[in-house]
Parts: sequence; structure tokens; C-alpha cells
Amino acid sequence: MPQRLMLLDTASLYFRAFYGLPDTIRRPDGTPVNAVRGLLDMIARLSADYHATHLVACWDDDWRPQWRVDLLPTYKAHRVAEAVPDGADIEVVPDGLQAQLPMIRHVLELAGIAIVGAARHEADDVVGTYATHAGCPVDVVTGDRDLFQVCDDERAVRVIYTARGMKNLEVITEETVVAKYKVLPQQYADYATLRGDASDGLPGVAGIGEKTAASLLLKYGTLERLLAAADDPGGGVAAPVRAKLSAAAPYLEAAPAVVRLVRNLELPTLEEAGAQLRPVTGGRRTELEQLAVDWNLGGSVRRLLAALDSLG
Repeated sequence: MPQRLMLLDTASLYFRAFYGLPDTIRRPDGTPVNAVRGLLDMIARLSADYHATHLVACWDDDWRPQWRVDLLPTYKAHRVAEAVPDGADIEVVPDGLQAQLPMIRHVLELAGIAIVGAARHEADDVVGTYATHAGCPVDVVTGDRDLFQVCDDERAVRVIYTARGMKNLEVITEETVVAKYKVLPQQYADYATLRGDASDGLPGVAGIGEKTAASLLLKYGTLERLLAAADDPGGGVAAPVRAKLSAAAPYLEAAPAVVRLVRNLELPTLEEAGAQLRPVTGGRRTELEQLAVDWNLGGSVRRLLAALDSLG
């Protein structure tokens, strides 16, 4: 079977699972397991439907890296539950989901699913690095538009977009990005910077919306070239747009580095990470099957095991 890598924006998926299934699904001790069940079912379905041979659950070792906050203090500020001086801020995560995160990691490890994070970086950066350097087709599973940056038709890198739900998955390619947003994937970070994104605390440039951002990037190619043209009286940038860009100058200086994915992290190779999907055997399989009973995971474990068995 030709090699195909699947990269999971894991937090995006377990949040979706948590809110998509009732939290009345619980272990005998009362701990919710809806996110665990939902995530396992997602992995079973996605890996089978998209013929993944390798899979990495990319993890937020730091969901709000300080270096990004230093550049743009509003970055994800609305998601902070508790600010921690000289430490990692605590994200707003429902208690019922927080209790399931160790269970998710444990079950994935037993199933042989590679989990990879990077200190001082988000899962998006792990995705960006693997997607950029993989020597095979890549499917990135996420509900986050920021990851449209990685789409590359020539290298067969695409996004399986979950925003409309698992029953309405959308395959996003370079061609799709151009059709939807009128920009290339490599322009998407500059586009998001100009347009703004409330979900990430990016204010954008006041008065510049999606259409204007796209038309400016179509004309100038990059934000850097646009700003250079705006500084040049003969650069062709209309006076009202120049004024808007000038008013947002401090933001525009800082935001691009915040929005762009890091693509050069030192990560384990796919082989070192154990990314190849294989049937689960021996003691790990026995333990997983027992957890399915002890933790009330229903048929989710069985479906994941069956999906992995098909690769044997």
C-alpha cells in the first residue's frame, strides 16, 4: 500500500467529540468518556476512509506559546482561564473534558498511535513541520482554517476540514483555497493577518475585510510587498488603504510571525515516533479490550481495533 500520512490536530478533534456527544456517557465512577469515545471513532473512520498508513496525533505541548503572546498580547487571550506568571497560561477547558485528556493519551498509546508535541509550540506547528517535510501524500485533519497554509497540490498535501461536522467533511486542496478565498495557501497567513480572526484574538486591520485583503494580495503578492508599496507614494496603494495600514503598523509588524506556522521544528522522524499504523496485539490489545469494559467505551475501541486490523 502506498504510504499516506495523516496528521491530527488532536485538540480540535477532542473538543469536537466532547461537544458532539452527550457527557452523560460516563465510566462507572462518573467520569465522562464522551470525548474519548468520539475521538477513537473519528480515528477509526478517518484512517480507513482516507487510507492512512501512518498517523500522528499532533499535541499542544503549549497551546499559547509565550513568544507568540510577546509579539501579540491579544493572541488567544479570550481563551485564558487563568494567567500564570512566568508559566503557561491555563486554557478554558470544561472540567468534563479536562478529566478525559489523560485517558485519551493512555488509550492512544495502547493503540500504538503516535503522539507528538513540541515544547513552546502548538500542535499546528507540529502539523506544519511534518506536512512540509513529509515525502508522501499528507492529510491534515482539523477544524482550524489556519492550517489551510499547508495545502500543496503538487506535493499532495490537503486538509480534511471538520468544521461542518464528521458527516460533512470537506477536502481542502490548494485549488479549494483559491476558489474560496482568492488567495494561494502560501498567502493565507498574510490574508488572515489582514482580515483578522476573532477565534485567535487577531484584530486584523480595521476597515479591511476578506475581499479587500484578497484583492491586495492578488495585486502585491505578499504582505511585505504591500507594506513596501504603501510606503512608496508611487506604489499604487490607494490613500484610504494606506491610512488603514499605517494605523495598524504595530500590529502588522508583529502578527505575521504569530499567524505563520513554524515548519522547521526538530521532531522525531515518522519511524522514531512510531507513526506507522499496525494491528494491536498481545498485552496492549488485552488491556485495551479490558478498558473498553472498565471505562464504558462501548464499541469505540472495537471499531478502532478493527480499522487497525485491516492494515495487517
